[in-house]
Amino acid sequence: MASLSRADVYASRYPLLILQSAVLFPGNAVTLAIGRAEAFRAVELARQQQAALVVVVYADGRRGDQLVHQVGTLARVAEVQLQAGQRLQVRLEGLRRVRLLAVDMAGAAPQARVEQLLPNVTPAAFAAVERVRALAGELQRQLGLPDGETLRVLETTDDPDRFADLLATQLVRDLPYRQRLLELVDPLERLEQLAGLIERELARRRPVVEPPTAAAPVPSRPSAEPAALLDEANEAREEAERLRRRLAECGAPPAVVERIEQEIDRLARMPQSAAEATVARTYIETVLSIPWAVETPETVELARARAILERDHFGLEQVKERLLDYLAVRALTGEQSGSGTVLCFVGPPGVGKTSLARSIAEALGRRFVTVSLGGIRDEAEIRGHRRTYLGAYPGRIVEALRRAGTRNPVILLDELDKLATDYRGDPAAALLEVLDPEQNRHFVDHYLDVPVDLSRVLFIATANSLAPLPRPLRDRLEAIVIEGYTEDEKREIGRRHLLPRQLAVHGLPERALELTDTAWHELIRGYTREAGVRELERQLAALCRKVAREMVERGLNANGGLPRRRVTPAVLRRYLGPAPYQELGVSPEPQVGVAYGLGATPLGGTLVPVEVLAMPGRGQLQVTGQAGEVLQESARAALSWVRAHAGHFGLAPDFAERMDLHVHLPEGALPKDGPSAGLALVVALVSALTGRPVRSDLAVTGEITLRGRVLPVGGLRQKVLAAQRAGLGGLLAPAGNRAEAARLPATVTRRLTVHWVETVEQALELMLLAPPEQSSSGVLSPSSEGGVKAGKRSRSTEASRDSHPHR
Repeated sequence: MASLSRADVYASRYPLLILQSAVLFPGNAVTLAIGRAEAFRAVELARQQQAALVVVVYADGRRGDQLVHQVGTLARVAEVQLQAGQRLQVRLEGLRRVRLLAVDMAGAAPQARVEQLLPNVTPAAFAAVERVRALAGELQRQLGLPDGETLRVLETTDDPDRFADLLATQLVRDLPYRQRLLELVDPLERLEQLAGLIERELARRRPVVEPPTAAAPVPSRPSAEPAALLDEANEAREEAERLRRRLAECGAPPAVVERIEQEIDRLARMPQSAAEATVARTYIETVLSIPWAVETPETVELARARAILERDHFGLEQVKERLLDYLAVRALTGEQSGSGTVLCFVGPPGVGKTSLARSIAEALGRRFVTVSLGGIRDEAEIRGHRRTYLGAYPGRIVEALRRAGTRNPVILLDELDKLATDYRGDPAAALLEVLDPEQNRHFVDHYLDVPVDLSRVLFIATANSLAPLPRPLRDRLEAIVIEGYTEDEKREIGRRHLLPRQLAVHGLPERALELTDTAWHELIRGYTREAGVRELERQLAALCRKVAREMVERGLNANGGLPRRRVTPAVLRRYLGPAPYQELGVSPEPQVGVAYGLGATPLGGTLVPVEVLAMPGRGQLQVTGQAGEVLQESARAALSWVRAHAGHFGLAPDFAERMDLHVHLPEGALPKDGPSAGLALVVALVSALTGRPVRSDLAVTGEITLRGRVLPVGGLRQKVLAAQRAGLGGLLAPAGNRAEAARLPATVTRRLTVHWVETVEQALELMLLAPPEQSSSGVLSPSSEGGVKAGKRSRSTEASRDSHPHR
């Protein structure tokens, strides 16, 4: 038992900890969760003073009138742990009974002046110990109370004071009765109360109870405890039987059954008021709530699956074909063969990644559960928290199984690329076990600490980009790229899905709004800038709000005969205001030193104007506009190629030493990087140095080498859509990307011409026009001041201009 320090013996004031539902006996320990501010301060004060504190209980079990019992326990703070939510887990060890003389609640922490209550141990108390010990042994054989470990301690304890407090801690659950026993300072009185309590409980189970002969009889006194106080023992036994029945019915594996049987036996021996009992009960209930044997039958009908995909999504033909292939394989080979494939839909926001996963679940007849991974930086969110921590709970994978209620749901791992990493672990690494079919058959959640079979779960992931994912995690995914919608597809999605949904949400008739084709065109181009359709739906919602307001102001309702509102571009601007988006840098006329590059971002394709100015200087190259390191390297490579071919363009060999070149990428607040701007940089540099304008109806993309080759780039579909959105007539792309032409939307390729180039010379032939001023002095050459002067057009330039007139 913990002992009092010298400071505690002579102290007159102690921090006061007031509890609501726990009575601490001397010589015993209890673990509590502290969350109230005054309790928090009392514990902190005791730790700072390295002193004990007084533990008492509210007189009515509540905090209403702030009345407390006058007898409490002087206790030592054995351990303190800070838990989540600014809560403390405190382990207290009881020392002595004390009586409160004065209470001070006005200070920083509650304090009390107390006097210690010392027990008066008599020979009769020692005799009563033997009798109560025999009764406790009989009670343990019949009811299992107290537990075996406590009974062994009682058999070796002869101190009447400690014996009575230890037995009361184990047997008495009623809070008022525990307080009554705490207020009995004389050990003999407590032993008499406990003896009478045990005898009455034994008498309820046997017609005749033979009195023990090992000790002299102890006169019993009338008891004031509630009737059938030990009914909690029956409740504990009934609870254990109920949990065992649930365990037998849940279909858990043998290893899990054995582990939970041990936990149920342990729970049955615990006092129900103990904090450990609540933890154990929560753990058992959590394990039993897992669908160990519940399974949803899977049905794979390709015709039905195709109908569901067509009903829920417009466009995305290649994605639908891939999904139908996947479902066909499952239909032929069975469910388990497809468990090793983890589909990952990769694309910008709003293109339908989540709805595709939901459609797959519906086509398979499985339940669908979403696990949001965005912003998770703690590994325990995946694997669960260990039960040693206060407030521990299972990981999100196990929680998804519990919500689904079946062991073979479709679990969507949403925003996989938004996982973070810090000192609490790497959640992406924890997902390796979840997604690996060789390991997830025996996935162990830290909270459950038993293996869970995830092999029958169909995992589907979504991400805006695969770049942030670790390579081992990417290796477990089969990426299906969704690069965005064309304008025609957005218009059809708006007509078929978005507008009817918003009309229903806003309480409008089904055909209350009708947008003309020109209104759809302006709405998509001028009021949205995205690869998906979320912003489009928000703008349609704004239109519906305006119409709903008109209905209310005119006193109409959904059935009040409101005429159909025909939305033209003028009506659109009146409702939504001026269009917030305008294409950047698209000039109607060719310009010198300006080429239009193309970029691919997680939000879709974008137009990237490249501007170059040549000026007298000392050969410096400056790149501005938040250009990344790779893009700056592309600029240096482009300049090196131009210098190596200076004679071809009529430039002096040392032109770069007598002029500065400034490359600027507008919209400097947005970071830009990547090698695909290399070809646009060459075109803009040659145009600025030779004075030849660049065609403004063509965009250009491609990585270059120092030998003048044009290498393939990524995100071609997004870049093509960006060029179409900007109103351009065509673009130059690397010949190495020609194989992707079949995947480009037909509605786009009919309006936009793609020129495939293999070398920089071919690109310059197509992009550069003749200089605006010509002279008969020959080809262009740098002037003595570092500038350039005009010369004759080459034959190739004439041919380029004749074959590709400016539009």
